Amino acid sequence: MSDTTRVGILGGTFDPIHLGHLEAASAARDALSLERVLLLPSRTPPHRSMEPRASVYHRFAMTAIAANSCDGMHASDRELRRDAPSYTALTLEALNQEGLAPSQLFFIIGADAFAEIGTWYDYPRLLTLANFAVVSRPGAACTRAAPIPDPQTPISGSPLTSILLVDAPTPNVSSTDIRRRVASGESIERLVPPGVAEHIRRHRLYLPAPVPAVL
Repeated sequence: MSDTTRVGILGGTFDPIHLGHLEAASAARDALSLERVLLLPSRTPPHRSMEPRASVYHRFAMTAIAANSCDGMHASDRELRRDAPSYTALTLEALNQEGLAPSQLFFIIGADAFAEIGTWYDYPRLLTLANFAVVSRPGAACTRAAPIPDPQTPISGSPLTSILLVDAPTPNVSSTDIRRRVASGESIERLVPPGVAEHIRRHRLYLPAPVPAVL
């Protein structure tokens, strides 16, 4: 693997993955000249009080379908194979140990989520394990310039990581709203990739539980 490889990482519950996730990943990929972006659905998200609605199998399947619709994106089941909570610090450490230096990793995160980074496991050391690419979200824009690394400059020689701001429009989409729409019979067109919508329909995900018949 080249010392100048740049790998993006986008984690999330992906219950389901949607165009907001993919647009953020694409914006970071284009702004930072990333060679590929790993999409990592989490098994047990530590910051959520409720378990994901869809199983790990369906969430990974939807992530893989979405990745296949976007250039340079790949689904990874790395966090799904871990029985423990999906802590970002542990995932980044594992990637470091596999040969990707912190300077080669770009953890993609929405500006709204980054505002809560101080509550994450192993903060602030977490910020030394990868660069953080903070992408604008509706209502949480990145409004100041960010130091963007020159794609032609080798980055393996520096142990330093950066917080990089990517100010790009991303759609106002949420997994919560998609699940609500499915449950109420509303369209989710243009909120998720067509293949993801078909997977949800075929497997009857996010529909209300049937009401038991009264005898």
